[in-house]
Amino acid sequence: MELSPEKKVKLYRGLKIALIAFLVAFVVQACFENRSFGRYNDQPKDIITFSGHGEVSAVPDIANIDFTISKDAKTVKEAQDGVAQIEKDSLSFLRSNNIADKDIKTTNSSFYPKYEYRYGKQIPCAQVNCPPPTGNNVIVGYTASESITVKIRNTDDAGKIIQGIGALGVSNLNGPNFAIDNEDGLKVEARKIAIDDAKLKAQSLAKDLGIRLGKITSFSESNNSPIPMMYAKAGMMAESAVAPAPAEIPKGENKISSDVSITYEIR
Repeated sequence: MELSPEKKVKLYRGLKIALIAFLVAFVVQACFENRSFGRYNDQPKDIITFSGHGEVSAVPDIANIDFTISKDAKTVKEAQDGVAQIEKDSLSFLRSNNIADKDIKTTNSSFYPKYEYRYGKQIPCAQVNCPPPTGNNVIVGYTASESITVKIRNTDDAGKIIQGIGALGVSNLNGPNFAIDNEDGLKVEARKIAIDDAKLKAQSLAKDLGIRLGKITSFSESNNSPIPMMYAKAGMMAESAVAPAPAEIPKGENKISSDVSITYEIR
């Protein structure tokens, strides 16, 4: 049977009110559940943190040296030409000793003026408090310099190369700094030892305390730079040609370490 227009309006209003009531109830219930979930998650958890340490040692397979070439002259060109000649001799020597071009790097190249303070002509003065003589800085020449680093892959040649470079007129020479060319594999090995160390401590202490460990909540690591267990350094100035470098320089071992922290939930 067909409803009258008046009854249709009443029915529509009733359905609309029922729908609104349902939606309000749904939203209120959802908010309540979210608040309850939030309170549950915000509850502090019991945690415990363990640290672990690992280290590996390896014989260095490269030696790094660095040297500076510096020349003074009246003009920039003369100073730069002086540096260029020593650089040419140095590169020729390094290449003749099987040092690849990729292992020779210029780290700095510069020139700058040299100043000298000169007084002007003194003005005769018969007074008691005469003004001091005046003067100004005057350019008297230029200094050109270049710094070069070298990676020596055959570490047994380090002493011979240092001796040869020192005899070519460089201003100063430092090294060798013994290192490991590819440390990534050793870092992974040291990290694994550190993690195993932390886990072993966790298992032992959990047993002693009578607790059960849950999931890991955080992990952190600090990598330490390689530490030479035996470090040899030969520093030379231009007079190195008078005091030859030793033919063989002890390189010892480098130590790579890792420290980790692992945090567990306590069940």
